[in-house]
Amino acid sequence: MPRPAPFHALPAQPGLPALKGRGSVRIVPHRYEVWQRETADDGWGTHEDEGHKEDAPRIATQVQEVLCKSAINRNESPDLGFMHSVNPYRGCEHGCSYCYARPGHSYLNLSPGLDFETRLIAKTNVAEVLRRELLAPSYVPGKLVLGGVTDVYQPIDKHYGLTRQLLTVLHELKHPVGLVTKGALIERDLDLLAQMSQWQGVAVYITLTTLDAELARRLEPRAASPAKRLSLMRRLSEAGVRVGVSVSPQIPFINVDLEQCLAAAREAGARNAFYTVLRLPLELETVFQDWLLTHYPERAERVMNRVRDLHGGRNYRSEFGLRHTGQGVWAQLLAQRFAKACARLGLVRESTPLNTDLFVGRAQAVAPATAQQAHLDF
Repeated sequence: MPRPAPFHALPAQPGLPALKGRGSVRIVPHRYEVWQRETADDGWGTHEDEGHKEDAPRIATQVQEVLCKSAINRNESPDLGFMHSVNPYRGCEHGCSYCYARPGHSYLNLSPGLDFETRLIAKTNVAEVLRRELLAPSYVPGKLVLGGVTDVYQPIDKHYGLTRQLLTVLHELKHPVGLVTKGALIERDLDLLAQMSQWQGVAVYITLTTLDAELARRLEPRAASPAKRLSLMRRLSEAGVRVGVSVSPQIPFINVDLEQCLAAAREAGARNAFYTVLRLPLELETVFQDWLLTHYPERAERVMNRVRDLHGGRNYRSEFGLRHTGQGVWAQLLAQRFAKACARLGLVRESTPLNTDLFVGRAQAVAPATAQQAHLDF
């Protein structure tokens, strides 16, 4: 694969039609491509002159099955609260227009736009590889999350079941795990999660970006509805699972119901909460602005001006410690709103302690003193 040239985001394209069930509106070229493509009107149009308009085409999801050589990803980012993560899938069918993981599809020679949500990778042997790595003599249990890049409970997991396989391995070896999801499939694994909760082995966060069902459908087209996510929180809480809420990302002038989301989540049983601001690395800048111009063209400029306020005058700054919270006056006001709402509702902003003392891997016998309580900071 060629070395990319210095990255410059492509201009967004106004007026592109929304694609049913998809967050992207086109195949945005990635930074390794030699050829750049642009959409152009060839003058043929549709059948509008015949009194009806063609429906936007449905684009089927394609999944490539692969065998992975490793399962555990080592995190070196100091502003992420976990050491290790496991991602059974690459790409995500939820199609969230704001997903920071989209640029990773460029490494597959695929578009961070439409390809990210329609051309997916499933690592079919990931649970077997995870077991081998956890049992390695050199492995020491620490902060591990399932996902972190894409949602492990995206729709294709209904067919592959890789997430349950991973949870089964972690449960058998008594290794704690954290989860952040907006997928309804988590309800399938409630039995395992409840068992792991009995020994402080799991922390679950449900992402609740907005309570507005229409906005959620546009923003996260194949994720569970806001009402369903609140129902999931209730089910998890009633089963004894420690559940929290992620009100992320905060998008200026788009999802403006931060306090209402926190209150609804607390009523549904959430005990912890966190948030991040919108960040637009690399090609995501184009993908998200396409989405804005398609769904909210009248406020697109206003949104992007405020995003730049959050990131020091740029569309995105990647400095650790600032990329998640932003900077400046608006970031400070947002932080105050979040802190006050959590204090009023009794939501815990600190991480959930998880127990690594019961881990039964080989490293436990070699160095038991290193197995301490882990805190997962999302």
